[in-house]
Amino acid sequence: MPRPRLLLTVILLAQFVIPLSISGTAVALPTIAGELGSDPTPLQWVVNGFNVAFAICTIAWGVWSDKIGYTRSFQIGIVIAAAGGAISAFAPTIGLLDAGRVIAGIGSAAVLTGAAPILSHLFQGKAKAQAFALFGTINGLGLAAGPALSGLLLSAWGWRGIFAAHTIVLLVALIGTVRLPLLGRGGTSLRETLDFSALKAPGFLAMTLVPVAGAIGFVTFLTYLPSALGAIHGLAAGTTGVLMLVMTIPVLIAPIIVHRILERTRITPTAMVVTSFACLLLGGTGVLLLLRPDLPVMAGVAPMILLGLGFGLPLGFVDAEALAAVPAERAGAASGVINLFRIGSEAVFVAVYATILTTVITAALPGKVGELIATGGAGEPSIYRDGLVVAAGAMIALVVAAGVAFLVFSRSASKSAAATQDQTAMKA
Repeated sequence: MPRPRLLLTVILLAQFVIPLSISGTAVALPTIAGELGSDPTPLQWVVNGFNVAFAICTIAWGVWSDKIGYTRSFQIGIVIAAAGGAISAFAPTIGLLDAGRVIAGIGSAAVLTGAAPILSHLFQGKAKAQAFALFGTINGLGLAAGPALSGLLLSAWGWRGIFAAHTIVLLVALIGTVRLPLLGRGGTSLRETLDFSALKAPGFLAMTLVPVAGAIGFVTFLTYLPSALGAIHGLAAGTTGVLMLVMTIPVLIAPIIVHRILERTRITPTAMVVTSFACLLLGGTGVLLLLRPDLPVMAGVAPMILLGLGFGLPLGFVDAEALAAVPAERAGAASGVINLFRIGSEAVFVAVYATILTTVITAALPGKVGELIATGGAGEPSIYRDGLVVAAGAMIALVVAAGVAFLVFSRSASKSAAATQDQTAMKA
């Protein structure tokens, strides 16, 4: 069999394009609007088309992959996603661009649902947990780097270069898949990836809420802050992409620091998660209060750092903690579930944020001008900010709800663990 580490690289390479598509595409919306039209509905579907198609098709591909095999569904997904990327890169109209993004979302759903069972087969025990943790980490890094990378590509090669880059990465990954073993139909059966029974464990459910909260409180801001900076402060796409590194860098360094803290102190993962929720809330509130046309752009830097920390702090341990809450033999199924919730929630809440933002702005400023402002165009910073306040406020409220639910399920898990220990002691 080919080396598992090499195959892991292939899987991660294909996976990396998904978060880039979720968080990075919105950077290009003003430029796309200038070339293909600013009608808000089709323009927002450049982002939402991928996200909605991805979220809807994830479950469907889970069922279909049982019939055609996990390796085949993974390969087919890469082909479809690459085709969508190519259509997007060469689209002459906004309608065809939307179609390309929908096609890319459909293919990316197959990439995700095929990747989890393949990893479950290639790795066992501790190596499996590490592989899935890396899988989640790559997703986080792709999300964090999405706006910055897209901004750089936009400055260098225009908005078409963003989708062309996605296509090239997927084609490289496709070449690597020829070394993958045939899994699923006609090979090894791994139906456990569709088993959601892990959600019955309060500890697992609590940890599953952590990436969901990250999607709500970080990914939504990460995706649309570039547009906000353009609309409110008139920053160019290239400058915005560089500024977004303020949110990216904490995501890169936080997992390393947290690993050392957990290893050398008595601070628990639960306490670290609570800290991450606090950072998301403070960062989101800070962005809401400080991203204003009458304040300098640098006023928003500290909240952006907090948002990056809120997302990055639990990134290195949340998967391992979630898997520790379920029996070892269910690790593959549990890993598939948490990644489904992680990436699915990113797609869904980015779409929700965009819908709220666009609705508020176009209601206040109907017509072509409002449509352009909703995409991040300059000219009406106060109106864009009004939309930002409503959309960001909704996300902050959802993070609070997720935090409360996390504490409830964590407490339930602690009580269950204590009861199990008491029963064991009595039997001894």
